[in-house]
Amino acid sequence: MPNPLRVAIERGPKGKKTVAVARKWPGLSRGAATEQLAIERLLSYVPRYAQVADRAGMTLDAGQVEVVERYTGTGSTDFWGISFGFSEFDKQQPTAGELERELALMQACWSAFDEIRGRVSVEMRKGPRGGGRDRDHIVRHVIAVEYDWSPKPGLKPGEEPPLADDALRAHRESYIAAIRALHAEGQAARSWPLRFLIRHTAFHTMDHAWEMEDKDLSAA
Repeated sequence: MPNPLRVAIERGPKGKKTVAVARKWPGLSRGAATEQLAIERLLSYVPRYAQVADRAGMTLDAGQVEVVERYTGTGSTDFWGISFGFSEFDKQQPTAGELERELALMQACWSAFDEIRGRVSVEMRKGPRGGGRDRDHIVRHVIAVEYDWSPKPGLKPGEEPPLADDALRAHRESYIAAIRALHAEGQAARSWPLRFLIRHTAFHTMDHAWEMEDKDLSAA
């Protein structure tokens, strides 16, 4: 029998949006108007995330959802339908083994993002009113945000993120090294628990990777 998927439920303070967060699978998180809808949406993404887990040499074979925690998020939770609050699990200091597992999944998200951006169309499908970003805009956004979140100094105001493979590889290696150093010192990443930084990085990476997949015009 598949193992239950242990999920934390984050609800915005005004109750407008709720987010279901898979505790042990950084990047697997989905929001909706209600708890039940958020869980259903999360489960619909399990097959897609299972491919990420496979990249990390892990198997995600989820059965029923087990809600193990409910907590209040922030105003951004209500506005965006994205997790911005810290669960009790996020606040726990991971063991060295747990940290490496979570980092492996975050790196698998980066790998999936790179693979997807390398095969989708440059122009993306537009919204019903003609809005939306193209592939390169999405890629620049994801990488620039990571520089802002990095425990080490990020980009200067107005500076473009370096997109060359060597520069991106160096950024990611620095990102991981900084997290490991903070863990060894028992420190947070500025105001963020390390677990939250890892899962938020993984979520943002995959959210936009899946956006590119869904808006790809290659087949057309």
